[in-house]
Amino acid sequence: MTQPTDHSITALRERYGARYRWLLLLSVMVGTMASIMSSTIINVAIPDMSQHFTLGQERAQWVTSGFMAAMTVSMLTTPWLLARYGYRRTYSGCMWLLMAGGVAGGFAHHFPLVLAARVAEGLAAGVVQPIPAIIILRAFEPNEQGRASGIFGMGVVLAPAIGPSIGGLLVDGFGWRSIFFMVVPFCIASLWLAQRFVPGTAPGGGAANSQGAGLDWRGLLLATVGTLCLLNGLVDLQGGTVASAAGLLGGAALALLLFVWLQRRTLKRRLRRPDEGTDPLMNLSLFADRRFAMGSIVAFIYGIALFGSTYLLPVYMQMGLGLSPSYVGSILLPAGLVLAVTIAIVGRLADRQPTHRLVTIGLVLLAASFALMFTIDLRRPSHIIPLLVTWAILGRIGLGFILPSLNIGAMRGLERTHIPQGSSVINFLRMLGGAAGVSLCGIVLEWRVAAHGFRLDTANPSPERLAAFDETFGLLAAICALAIVAAWRLRTERTTD
Repeated sequence: MTQPTDHSITALRERYGARYRWLLLLSVMVGTMASIMSSTIINVAIPDMSQHFTLGQERAQWVTSGFMAAMTVSMLTTPWLLARYGYRRTYSGCMWLLMAGGVAGGFAHHFPLVLAARVAEGLAAGVVQPIPAIIILRAFEPNEQGRASGIFGMGVVLAPAIGPSIGGLLVDGFGWRSIFFMVVPFCIASLWLAQRFVPGTAPGGGAANSQGAGLDWRGLLLATVGTLCLLNGLVDLQGGTVASAAGLLGGAALALLLFVWLQRRTLKRRLRRPDEGTDPLMNLSLFADRRFAMGSIVAFIYGIALFGSTYLLPVYMQMGLGLSPSYVGSILLPAGLVLAVTIAIVGRLADRQPTHRLVTIGLVLLAASFALMFTIDLRRPSHIIPLLVTWAILGRIGLGFILPSLNIGAMRGLERTHIPQGSSVINFLRMLGGAAGVSLCGIVLEWRVAAHGFRLDTANPSPERLAAFDETFGLLAAICALAIVAAWRLRTERTTD
């Protein structure tokens, strides 16, 4: 008889039977909900936080972009952490760090402490994000992976769907600090589930090896430096000097070149001596698979549009239209619920329909939702809210076509041993695009608002000021249109997955 203390994946399957894979998916879904909520819900509180700490828009947006920079870089460490410490210790450790960051941020009285708490939350969220895709591709049969991804996605998007509505009410009633505490109950629930259902084994099903290959610290350092240079360079394009922006963006390009060279060198050394050295932080041989390479391009561009709009929409509604935080959350709630339903439906389609078709449809709808924002006119106040709700729903339907199919479709051609690395890389590129997208939207928005003769840090609704937001949404629409080209290349020769 299997002992209750045995938490190997084999023992857990024997204990819980065929339903175990769904219980495991539920366990990681709750933690992922907490990490996604912490990444998006803060946007509702940015205006109040900016006033509390007397921050300009550039510094205030670092609450979001600092989180995303930390999350982006830490994603690359997930395969190593899982191999070294196993699923349970890695996952539980992240949940403890995420909860600690939420509590510390809620009690912080100085902006640097708030920023440090956000970075801690980002580090935890980044490690967690690739784990669900690894589990879906390993624990479920190919004909169930789309359904599992759809169910997982439906549950996960409920957090950001409901989060802004609850968050807006909390900000209005209790202030911006209450936003940080929202992740605490999710973290507690995920820790309880992890103790019951998450195995202690490494991704391959064997025991975690604490004496295994070391972490590629040099690659991690270069990835960190490159990401920070990129984000700071984008910020300096608007608020700094041309020389500082050029220096930082040049540093990001140099870090990228050095990173690619180092990863190739590390991989060659590892192949020559399999029992020695370290694994590369990013296995560049994965890009030899065309679907994975095209999926990575789509993920990067999609990240720019997704996270850029997640930052831009609440700012648009509050600073551009003068709406309250709670009202903003109410407007976004129907779109979030539609997204959850769409993901569940498309998840089933993903098992039968080609990935490139679903992703392309999603990108077209997402681009259209951004481009149509120009139809919102302050001179027709009765049309504002219905149009906002309609275009938000259209964009979320687009996301619903992309989310369940992109990761799985891009990684189906990889060997099973490469799935952890593939999930880590594709999530890293999506979040790198997201971190850049938040900065890019902030920069372009301030530039266009100033070009129209206004300031962003004061709510002063006017058609001329709103035009600056429309132009920024137009940029996101163009970026989505670019991704369609790569999305079509996700198809196989027989246009099936």
